This record gives sequence, structure tokens and C-alpha cells, in this order.
Amino acid sequence: MLHTYESYQIKNLHLKNRLVMAPMCMYRSDISGQAKDFHRIHYGTRAFGGTGLIIQEATAVTANGRISGRDLGLWEDRQTPGLASIVSQIHEGGAKAGIQLAHAGRKCTVAEEQIVAPSSLACDEESRLPHELSQAEIAEVVLAFSDAARRAAEAGYDVLEIHAAHGYLIHEFLSPLSNQRTDEYGGPLENRLRFLQEIITAVRQVWPTGQVLLIRLSATDYLPGGLDIQETVRMVDQIKNQVDLIHLSSGGLLTVPFRTYPGYQVGFAETVRSKCQVPTIAVGLISCLEQVEDILGNGRADLVALGRELLRHPYWPLNNRCTDQDEGCPVPEPYKRAFS
Repeated sequence: MLHTYESYQIKNLHLKNRLVMAPMCMYRSDISGQAKDFHRIHYGTRAFGGTGLIIQEATAVTANGRISGRDLGLWEDRQTPGLASIVSQIHEGGAKAGIQLAHAGRKCTVAEEQIVAPSSLACDEESRLPHELSQAEIAEVVLAFSDAARRAAEAGYDVLEIHAAHGYLIHEFLSPLSNQRTDEYGGPLENRLRFLQEIITAVRQVWPTGQVLLIRLSATDYLPGGLDIQETVRMVDQIKNQVDLIHLSSGGLLTVPFRTYPGYQVGFAETVRSKCQVPTIAVGLISCLEQVEDILGNGRADLVALGRELLRHPYWPLNNRCTDQDEGCPVPEPYKRAFS
């Protein structure tokens, strides 16, 4: 059997293959943050298409933690039933359901919301100046992540991902380019890591013990003085006993040009996996089966996340497995005539 379609077990999570749908913002909610029919169709289709794990898009833990006014939210109990319906749709399609919990920080674009950050530094010249969080306000955000994690468990998610990448609030604390605090949350790495560690600790108290918790990190800021892979390795070494998987992406803190190419972020997952001895997810312009096989076959990552390729081809996992003459191809019953 191809490595891509081997099962994977971690804690209580059993995946039928090594393929993950990367979390991608759809901006199809309304101002209340509620799930819509679009979300059930969108995620359910990829589940029926054969992906092993679906990680739902960035879901805000507070109203001012949204990237846009059309983000999904989990800051209120009344948002839970809509998300539970997404979980049911994913499970019906034969996949496991994950959710990415996020706070946009200074990248919130909702006009009526106060934007916040570790330091009062704007993203760019066109962005608003954020309010610098006090320590009491930091504690409130930590509680918001915990409350959202509790709701995620109630909704039935199998996996929870904390979004600490792409220039959003947690990443803003981690990077010295955006964190210029002089208190216990700024300065050396152990201080900049404190906010994330407090969130992990709070989430662990409400997230079921046997269920998987993962972190998405930007391995580099692509800028001098920012995060790089060496510092990311040091970060992961300090949190790896508290989490189960590390999902390695990059960039997003500031607008900076960098070269992208097929698999351009895979090396980050490989480095962290090798140096930290922790399971990783590779992501980044991965679009063909040969790439996935290379990553898994050479031990560069444990799981592989597809993003844009699954937007283009929701049935990518089935199409690639069934055209490889795999007699065990698990085609949904209504679709079998297309693969016979």
C-alpha cells in the first residue's frame, strides 16, 4: 500500500490515511459567527472525498479575535450547535473532525472591534494601531481559549488545533518583531512563549485527555530579528510534552516577499520532527501524490496537509488511490459506479 493511505494512530485518534485538510478561512459566516449550510457542504464534501482529517478554518475565541466579520466563532454557547452539525457532516463522510481555535490580534479587520496585540505596533502603515493588552486582559484571552475548547469538545470535535502562526495574536507574542513588552510576557524566548504555554495549560484542563491537541506555528518570519527555524526548535522543545502534534507553516507576521515553490515548507516539519522527536504535519503547495509519498516515505513528516489542492479537487484522495488500482479503495456506495 502507498504510504499516503496507511492508517495513523495517535492517542485515541485513528486516521484512515495520512491526509489532512489544512485549515483555510472561507469568510462565509455572518456577523454572529454562526455556521451556515456552506460550511456543512464545504467540509462534508472533502470528508466524502477521502481525506482522513479535516481541520476546520480559524474559528475565533472572541468577537474581536476575528480576522473578518464573516469568520466562524466559538465565543458563545449558542454557536456550538451549528459547529456540531459540521462535525456530524464530517463524520458521516468518514473523516475525523478538527477545529482551529484562533485570535486574530492586530490583524482583526472588523471595524467596530478594538484590536489588540502584545505591543502597540501596527501590522503596516494602512492598519490601525492596536491596544496593548494588560496582564488582566491576557488572562481573559487565555480564558476565552479555554471556554472555546470546552465548546469544541461539546460539539464533538476529535482534534483541536491552537493557531499560533500567520501573524495572529499568539504569533505576535512569540515573535520579537511584534512583541516589545518589558514584563514577563516579553523579552527572552521563555517570556514570549508564556502566553502560548498558559493557553495550552488552560485548554488541557477542559479538552478530553485522550484527544489530540496540536499547535500550528510559523517556523520563520522571513525577516532579520524575527523567528527562525532554530528558535522554533527551541520553542517546540519547551512545549512538546504538552501537545501531540506540531503543524509547521511560515510567515504572516509582516508583509515581506519570500519565494514559494511546491513543498516549500516541508523542511520545517522535517527539521522539527528530527530535532525535537515529535510528530509533525507538513504543509505548503503540496499537490501531487508523488510529493506526499516522498514526504511520508522519507520520514519527513507524519501527516501531510493539502490546502488549495483540496479546494480544486475535493475528491483528490479517492481519485489518486483508486486510479492506482487499489482494490481496497473505500469509495462511498453512491459513487462506486464512477470508480469501477
